[in-house]
Amino acid sequence: MLAKSKAKPSSTRRNTVELLFGDLWEFDPAPELADPKLKESYALFIDGQFAAPRSRKYFDSINPGTEKALASIPMAGKADIDAAFQAADSGYRKYWSKMSGNDRGKYLYRIGRLLQDRSREFAVAESMDGGKPIKESRDFDLPMAAAHFFYYAGWADKLEYALPGANFKPYGPVGQIIPWNFPLLMLAWKIAPALATGNTVVIKPAETTSITALKFAEILQEADLPSGVVNIVSGAGNTGQLIVNHSGANKIAFTGSTEVGKAILRATAGSGKGLTLELGGKAANVVFDDAPIDQAVEGVINGIFFNQGHVCCAGSRLLIQESIAKVFVRKLKHRIASLRVGDPLDKNTDIGAINSREQLQKIERLVEAGVHEGAALFQSSCSLPRRGWYYRPSIFEGVTQSHRIAQEEIFGPVLSILTFRTISEAIEKANNTAYGLSAGVWTDKGSKILKMSAALKAGVVWANTYNKFDPSSPFGGYKESGFGREGGKQGICDYLKVS
Repeated sequence: MLAKSKAKPSSTRRNTVELLFGDLWEFDPAPELADPKLKESYALFIDGQFAAPRSRKYFDSINPGTEKALASIPMAGKADIDAAFQAADSGYRKYWSKMSGNDRGKYLYRIGRLLQDRSREFAVAESMDGGKPIKESRDFDLPMAAAHFFYYAGWADKLEYALPGANFKPYGPVGQIIPWNFPLLMLAWKIAPALATGNTVVIKPAETTSITALKFAEILQEADLPSGVVNIVSGAGNTGQLIVNHSGANKIAFTGSTEVGKAILRATAGSGKGLTLELGGKAANVVFDDAPIDQAVEGVINGIFFNQGHVCCAGSRLLIQESIAKVFVRKLKHRIASLRVGDPLDKNTDIGAINSREQLQKIERLVEAGVHEGAALFQSSCSLPRRGWYYRPSIFEGVTQSHRIAQEEIFGPVLSILTFRTISEAIEKANNTAYGLSAGVWTDKGSKILKMSAALKAGVVWANTYNKFDPSSPFGGYKESGFGREGGKQGICDYLKVS
């Protein structure tokens, strides 16, 4: 629904649709009304049962859109982690290692179907707990999470085709730690290939977004998954350390910050544990002068403002060829002016809430550094909700390679714009970063796409699109963006010991 605005055009132009004769209209609220079925307090999921933490400690999960507490989350301690790995070892020896791949696949398929059945409920819980717009949770996170279980259900009885002629076996109990930007999707990325290859799991969700992981345990019970095969423990960084250092963890899979990833690498060195790390990024989105400009503008918007910029592969550095820079930036600013920032549960919202107060403060510090170092800041003039943690979509012009905003991961809705003249300069600037997770290329020439994809030091290179994911496509990085792959056949190989 559209309602006619009584405000002056200058105060409403950022969140309005302009109709004929210059009339300005605002979108009526379109709230998502599905019941997320939240509980006041959650429990750990160990050995197929819900249990209170032995420490009896809890912490609140906060809705970033309202700053109100949603639920009490258990803080797992050493005794809980010990119990979880004992359960994982028992579940591996008694059930999962003895089960055929065909039967394991049936469980994975059942989990995927149950997730589909409750997708709207989980989508609302995901947006309330994490701050992302409901249309992203509903249309991307949940369908993609279910798709990963379906995909790996198909691989469970075909592992010999993934590694023809090789001898392989599962690790057994593995420890997994996931981030707060895609809580349920990252859970699916981790659990599905681990189970398909015959491993059992102890997984810890992020401290600020634990609800959907603990709700997922209800699906595991409904699917009659054998006890101990998946154990879900919540907590803060100390809980993650207990998982990484536990002698019962034969492999660690971590997605999160580069700083924590380096600490995990040091902690596991010499231990004989398997390790995969998917860490930060500072991706370049490279636009050539022969690119379809309007399409590229949309791709750049999607690349940086999807999920409030809380994406490790976000296209946070825009490299534009000089000859089209002025017209491209003008179109980009015009498009940013139409983005709607607000309530994550409103279906009209394009950019939701920043995940936490701490993350908002980090974004603000780096933006201040960009201004202090001489870059020109442009921000949408949209109004922000009075409660909650929100940040306006922002772009910086006049950025150089030495600016902090061109080198450090901001992890928010902030885009740095640089220019280039030649292909070689574009490649040099794109690769001039400690990270190597992803990149985008926009051009009308197929030969240029092939040249760039080979030259860019990034695990994923998108051509004339951005943020396109599929369970069958491997994802991972180079340099300080980590190592190992998730998704596709490669995601299977990283959960098997091969000889």
